Amino acid sequence: MTSVATAQEYQQLHPPAGLVIRKFDYSDTDYANFVAVGNRIYPEYPDTVAEYRHFDQALPAHLKRCRWLAEHNGQVVGYASYGQFEDMYHPQLFHISVAVLPEAQSQGIGTALYQTVCTTLKPFDPLRLRARTRADYATGLRFVQRLGYREDMREWESRLEIAQFDPIPYAGHEERVVASGIRIATLAELIQEDPNHRRKLYELDLELALDVPHPEPQTTFSYETFVHNVFAAPNLIPEGYFVALDGETYAGISALWRSQAETDCFYTGLTGVRRAYRRRGIALALKLRALAYAQRQGVRIVKTWNESNNRPMLSINEQLGFVKQPAWISFVKTLAEEA
Repeated sequence: MTSVATAQEYQQLHPPAGLVIRKFDYSDTDYANFVAVGNRIYPEYPDTVAEYRHFDQALPAHLKRCRWLAEHNGQVVGYASYGQFEDMYHPQLFHISVAVLPEAQSQGIGTALYQTVCTTLKPFDPLRLRARTRADYATGLRFVQRLGYREDMREWESRLEIAQFDPIPYAGHEERVVASGIRIATLAELIQEDPNHRRKLYELDLELALDVPHPEPQTTFSYETFVHNVFAAPNLIPEGYFVALDGETYAGISALWRSQAETDCFYTGLTGVRRAYRRRGIALALKLRALAYAQRQGVRIVKTWNESNNRPMLSINEQLGFVKQPAWISFVKTLAEEA
């Protein structure tokens, strides 16, 4: 996730003596430092080097990206980056991130990092810059607002303490869905029985993605990107990846992903059902399967995210006992008008 989390005031234009901002060199050391800073600032969303390396390896050639580390008196105290997303691609749209350790904030380091990003982007003539921060990250909010960014989308994070989940009220629901002609299979099963499972899942994902709100016009991601990001992912759980089938047709999905850094936590990926199969209880049946799996695995918590106006999915999560957390806010800064 791209994000902004700094506490220095925008007016502080003079970074401290001893500050060095250098490009990320993709070495083991730089990856470790980058992840360590992020995990200090976002302890609720820890990452690992393996996860970052995995997604870096699949970056399509047409997507631009760059990262920097900020060192103060020889210690890494922050980072910055810009990048582009394949599913929201525009050659002049960039997603930026700036983060500074708490003890190094309010010294102009974040401002220096941000200025480095903007200076480097100038030759690309950017139209818009995008950033994200959480609603309760007051310093991050102040930073983006003073830089002229405006909010244009909110996404609720919701969490379910698995010990609090009671499946009894839903007894018989999956059986009714199955009786209507739907089968729920795991990816582990489909890998064994359907040689075309990858292509079918890709096509399902493309269709479902059209109904997922995005802050920018959507673009298509490639089959190669999908295969790498799913089947080569260190977070993949084939037994926790559930697909609804109508005969040979893949009708819906709900997938759990393992956190490499949080052994007691699962993340919910895409949950959705093709339009022709909606209002039949399939999405709820898929979610129930996923939560039953999480219970058997002994995880403590399941996290999920939904756009604030996605009432159907939010209603299912609320019904299941998911509790809303502070929203993640998308911000945009328009630099030029499109031709």
